[in-house]
Amino acid sequence: MKHDAVSELDGPAFRNVVGHFTSGVTIVTAEHDDTLFGATVSAVSSLSADPPMMLVCLHQRLGAHAAILGAGRFTVNILGEGQDALALTFATRGADKFADVHVTHTPYGPRLDTALAHLACRVVDHVEGGTHRIFIAEVDHASVVADAGPLSYFRGRFGRFVPHDEAS
Repeated sequence: MKHDAVSELDGPAFRNVVGHFTSGVTIVTAEHDDTLFGATVSAVSSLSADPPMMLVCLHQRLGAHAAILGAGRFTVNILGEGQDALALTFATRGADKFADVHVTHTPYGPRLDTALAHLACRVVDHVEGGTHRIFIAEVDHASVVADAGPLSYFRGRFGRFVPHDEAS
């Protein structure tokens, strides 16, 4: 068993450690001043079932961050296995992220038609956390679109979830 102690916890060392935590992959979208914004986000979590609430953490330099602050609403689009290219597109700065993406326009921002599931969220609070802002939101609408496996992210790579009963 390998144990690497981190004595000086700098940014790369911290990212290496937390990279060992598997997460799902989402694209968080918003619309503000007739402009669409989106970013690939893995720092997303359910917060409460009663009322339904979500946490979304976004870097404050992202356009999606400013759009959510301005609009007060956003959509969490949960990605499925095989949607690596879509995740990479929305992780790229400066690209026309929506160029070849089919969306449905909603009051909560664009809903990606090919995502596994969607959560339409209304911001109720936000807190600054270092380089990021934590958005606390109530979920006004949610839907599951496809019955497929999720896209996962582990140690800088995309992958798929394999349940124990399917693993060999």
